[in-house]
Amino acid sequence: MSSFQHHFNKLNRLPPYVFAEVNALKDAARRAGEDVIDLGMGNPDLPTPDHVVDKICDSARNPRNHRYSASRGLPNLRRGISEWYERNCGVGVDPENECMAVIGAKEGLAHFVLMTVGPGDVVLCPDPTYPIHQYSVIISGGDLRHVPLTPDSDFFENLEQAMERTWPKPKMLILSFPHNPTTTVVDRAFFERIVAFARANDLMVVHDFAYAEICFDDYRPPSILEVPGAREVAIEFGSLSKSHSMAGWRVGFAAGNREMIAALTRIKSYLDYGIPTPIQVGAIVALRGPQDCVAEAAAAYRERRDVLIDALAAPGEGQWKIEKPLGTMFVWAPIPERFRELGSLGFSKHLCAEAKVAVSPGIGFGQHGEGYVRFALVENPHRIRQAVRGIRRFLREAKV
Repeated sequence: MSSFQHHFNKLNRLPPYVFAEVNALKDAARRAGEDVIDLGMGNPDLPTPDHVVDKICDSARNPRNHRYSASRGLPNLRRGISEWYERNCGVGVDPENECMAVIGAKEGLAHFVLMTVGPGDVVLCPDPTYPIHQYSVIISGGDLRHVPLTPDSDFFENLEQAMERTWPKPKMLILSFPHNPTTTVVDRAFFERIVAFARANDLMVVHDFAYAEICFDDYRPPSILEVPGAREVAIEFGSLSKSHSMAGWRVGFAAGNREMIAALTRIKSYLDYGIPTPIQVGAIVALRGPQDCVAEAAAAYRERRDVLIDALAAPGEGQWKIEKPLGTMFVWAPIPERFRELGSLGFSKHLCAEAKVAVSPGIGFGQHGEGYVRFALVENPHRIRQAVRGIRRFLREAKV
């Protein structure tokens, strides 16, 4: 039997997928009949709002909608994206030239990087970060430079050092705030500095704004496009996956610099025919219809955040104190000191095997994710309390 592995150069550049080890343990335990609570993958469990599903179903019954769709998005969807920016960010976006639909923010970002980055191009990216931010650069053939995003260092100092020490000069900076996995949040002044830095260094900025509306405790995430001059250097990707619980429908959008939007439009015209028309119609209703569902989704994630963190921090044996995030559907937790030597992958394996709770090891998000695990808030409060009981029992009784 022959092997073609040595021909797949891009595949060979991809690092091992460490999440697979925990997933394998979880799957084996479930096959054995054990109840493992999965707080690993950020796969939203909240249902898509009824009015959106109803519209998709109605549209799907119309034979006219069974044909190829519009790759860059139906005109009304692009207008809905523009209205979203006006309503949420106070920003006017031209629906003809400054925004488009994508098949989820992940797809849009990956294809944009594929179109604009090639061999020899250097891209700056925080570490830790959501895997596709790094992997998209590797897949495109570019060179990746990590910028530490850690609580004990200054991100801008790290960014300036990375720029000074890198040759050839970096071409792109990929960011995402509220941040997955660290849940770090920023204010508008942060993006003002980013835009000034990008303009001074001739950098493209790619901002993944997937958690724009999943925020808590009166925090409102800024869009980079709110900053004057941002549209000279930046493209931003949004998503309906979390805000409108449409993860499986694959609906996202891009907005910003016209040339960047045109580049993404061009490559997607070669690669796909866009989101199926019935789903685009549903997305129009999601963006233009009642927005109560968005507040309800954020409230659900806030409740789960509080249940998890408050229960883990309750006095007694097995206590684990974690800071509450202001955004995302995740909790980024430093591993308790007693278990640090296990590493994030080893600790995650123990949680899965002994506490019956699956989490994501921090090392899977980059070198600087080591020492942390990520909880995804994708179970109801009852199941989260059950998970906490298993975790605290493990922390109390484990002999390591």
